[in-house]
Amino acid sequence: MAIDRQKVEEVLEQVRPYLRFDGGDVELVDVGEDGTVYVRLMGACSGCHMSLWTLKGGVEARLKQAIPEVKEVVAVNL
Repeated sequence: MAIDRQKVEEVLEQVRPYLRFDGGDVELVDVGEDGTVYVRLMGACSGCHMSLWTLKGGVEARLKQAIPEVKEVVAVNL
């Protein structure tokens, strides 16, 4: 079952204020058919030593909670 891209954006909007508070942000890049969501961490998040925790413990956890079809969130640098 395909993940609704708009729903992913809505969940990311809920996460963004926390990231922006520390000078970071997140951008949705793609949603894979296999349940993988691809995002780009930006601003302070892109080079932060805590970015993996932010990605997995924050963004991925919130997406999985809201959208059970999400299996993994992967950060990409394009």
